[in-house]
Amino acid sequence: MEMNREDLTVRDKLIYHAMTGVCTPNFMKHLYLSWTKDPFYSIEEIVNSCVPMSNETKQQKLKMALETAYRKMSFEELNELYRIKDIQILTILDNSYPEGWLNSYLPPVVVFCAGNIRLLEQPCLSVVGSRSPTPYGKAVLNEMIPPLVAEGITLVSGLAKGIDQMVHSSSIANGGATIGIIGSGLDVTYPRENAALQRQMMAEQLVMSEYPLGSKPERFHFPMRNRLIANLSLATLVIEATESSGSLITANLALQENRDVYAVPGNITSRLSVGTNQLIKAGAACVLSATDVLEEMKTQ
Repeated sequence: MEMNREDLTVRDKLIYHAMTGVCTPNFMKHLYLSWTKDPFYSIEEIVNSCVPMSNETKQQKLKMALETAYRKMSFEELNELYRIKDIQILTILDNSYPEGWLNSYLPPVVVFCAGNIRLLEQPCLSVVGSRSPTPYGKAVLNEMIPPLVAEGITLVSGLAKGIDQMVHSSSIANGGATIGIIGSGLDVTYPRENAALQRQMMAEQLVMSEYPLGSKPERFHFPMRNRLIANLSLATLVIEATESSGSLITANLALQENRDVYAVPGNITSRLSVGTNQLIKAGAACVLSATDVLEEMKTQ
């Protein structure tokens, strides 16, 4: 069982497998570790070493999925498709790969990028919050964004509803830089109301995804996407979050990777402040202004 081109470099083989859409982030990491150890390992050997022999059914399913993908389109055809759509490809083997991802437990092996990839060279701050922010949350964000972008901080979020959308839009409106990391292919918009914003960011800012073209916004993509948001930046700022929100998941992922987390306190009677107040109680930095955020970032 071999892919259709034996003469590809390790980098190109990794890109090809990411483009197929059948390899999970964990399996992509296994491919990377295997081929950097021995570039001549066969796919069959790699699958066998990744999936326990006791789970022969899973092994066969993965092998069949890969074989089907190889027959569907060659590396050259896929590569041309991405070139036509002006999508850049960043891999863990590249010098420009972000240090934050490199030093994380499950780094993305291949990331698809549309826009200004040089934004990754600037100091980044992830900003997350509720999809249905209160007037308080909106006011906090509108007050904090301008001073942060004025200091050259690139703001990272997930192009979702609510706080995410406001982070990106406000950054652009204030002449700043922003990066969106999404849980679908770059040719898919979710939610649909962010279609114009995503197109603008792909042209003028930066939108990134671990998932190849055509990938739908599956529910299980978003926790994986959140680890990329958390690990790309120096720190994560949480503005409003319920007790079991995706924003809190992102914050906890940041904490697990020894990243700083800042939280804006809120009304103790508001469900959207439960998550942020719990973070502060657990040791997250309590920030009341953009000045607080900048001072915290300077200590790193």
